[in-house]
Amino acid sequence: MTPKTTTVRDLRRGNRSRALWQLHLRGPLSRQEVGSAIGVSMATVSNLVAELIQLGAVVEGGVEDSTGGRPRGLLRINAEYGYVIGVDIGETAFLVELFDFGMEVRASHRSSTELIRLDPEDAIGHVLAGIDAVIAESGVDRERILGVGVGVPGLVEQGADAVVHGQSVGWDAVPFERLMRARTDLPVLLDNGAKTLGQAERWFGAARDCLNVVVVLLGIGVGASIVTDDAPYRGATGSASEWGHTTVVVGGRTCRCGASGCLEAYIGAASIVDRYDELRGAPGDSDPRALERRIAEIFSSETTDLAAGRVVEETIAYLGAGLSTLINLLNPERIVVGGWLGHALGDGRMPRIRESASRAALHFAFGHVDIVPAQLGSDAVALGAATLPIALALNAGAARPSARR
Repeated sequence: MTPKTTTVRDLRRGNRSRALWQLHLRGPLSRQEVGSAIGVSMATVSNLVAELIQLGAVVEGGVEDSTGGRPRGLLRINAEYGYVIGVDIGETAFLVELFDFGMEVRASHRSSTELIRLDPEDAIGHVLAGIDAVIAESGVDRERILGVGVGVPGLVEQGADAVVHGQSVGWDAVPFERLMRARTDLPVLLDNGAKTLGQAERWFGAARDCLNVVVVLLGIGVGASIVTDDAPYRGATGSASEWGHTTVVVGGRTCRCGASGCLEAYIGAASIVDRYDELRGAPGDSDPRALERRIAEIFSSETTDLAAGRVVEETIAYLGAGLSTLINLLNPERIVVGGWLGHALGDGRMPRIRESASRAALHFAFGHVDIVPAQLGSDAVALGAATLPIALALNAGAARPSARR
């Protein structure tokens, strides 16, 4: 193989990229701090900062507090450099948000489907309507949008066109990116929703500054985002971290994926509601659109309803067992519990979740892991999805990357 030639232009773009990453994740910073963080001379910093200011990606932003001597000017990301859209495709609802380059929300749009089972074309219709709505609300010129990041339920096979394998929702090799690009001229990037949640928590939340961390998403589905040595772990085909489909009971409850005894069949929202109705011996509301309401009712009546109390205890027991598997297998420094169901469990139940995990985890590994609630709210999947086009821009050193194909 012929070695790739690195040109001066490549080096300059690489330095700009490294500086942009520092400013985006840690800024505002002084020129000296940027140079120290990326390991270049002050002369190089001066040149690359001048380029970034000329490109419009960075602006001067005040001065740092001084304890003596001349205060140093600070650099920050220019929020107006460009805009990105983040999309969370849930199994019953959709969230579309428009962010500026500094990741502040400029507009938001929520919608829900009338369908019982998630349909790709219906989902795309909701997403495109949401995109039009947030562009109109924000008043942003469509040409200034760098890209649209989409978090989807299912495995994402990356390639010329990203394909979604959503076995639990009945999506079999859906060419979702191609279907979206046929109906919009905006750049489209896809990833699994649990992975975009993990990315959001890594950039802005409870997983920040962790080199080995697992962010779990609890909702109708159950997933995880695994980071090892500061890099996302995806496996051979990108399907790694389908934690919800690990077997916890051989021959157990039937999971939506078709297998028996999956963790999701015990701690997924629909399974929790079904178990509650089973204990009560009464037919319940199985409509997936009612799950958040039903979960809130069950969790809030834990101490007054025997069936609710038993379901919550079982949920915590199975969740703890699932977390112990992650601890024993991956030895993370932190596990972040997120997703709307994770938020519904609440901080108050976190000690019980930790105690449950400790029973099955190896003592040494458990002694070196923190289990904490997610810090970001209900828009975390969309926020993480929006970082997909942001990352392209940062990697390109603000050279206006072309995700539009």
